[in-house]
Amino acid sequence: MKILKIAVFLLCVWGVVNTVSAQKVYNPKANAKHDIENAIKKAQKEGKHVLLQVGGNWCPWCVKMHKYLDTNKEINQLLNANYIFVLVNYSKENKNTEVLKQLGYPQRFGFPVLVVLNAKGERLHTQNSWYLEKEKGYDFKKVKSFLLNWRPDALNPKNYK
Repeated sequence: MKILKIAVFLLCVWGVVNTVSAQKVYNPKANAKHDIENAIKKAQKEGKHVLLQVGGNWCPWCVKMHKYLDTNKEINQLLNANYIFVLVNYSKENKNTEVLKQLGYPQRFGFPVLVVLNAKGERLHTQNSWYLEKEKGYDFKKVKSFLLNWRPDALNPKNYK
């Protein structure tokens, strides 16, 4: 009976690990420099900022953040209305060393890490995602506040009447 319990436990752990690793949201082969340049051009045309999420498929919190940004309806609408969103891979296959150097080494905050660029490609902010967490997920109010505070019209006086 003890062996059976251990076997069931190991199968559960294996299932969780495989589920997280099966969710491939980052592309290690992607050209991050090219993707960011395209996002900047699109942001200029649409009057938006660029939001980079740096991380990798190896990172459960990175996959969790991507899923949260993608599936929470209000957060996703806020994201799409104000930002061009780009995933920047960081993994043993591709660390995007030069891109991250140009961004001021955001990996120093751990993963995932968010970087906000304006439509000129200038870095405005690097966000340690730990501050957006709550228990085993992300906090709605904190994520919403982050997206609102770094949107292109955040300094528009009309927003503060």
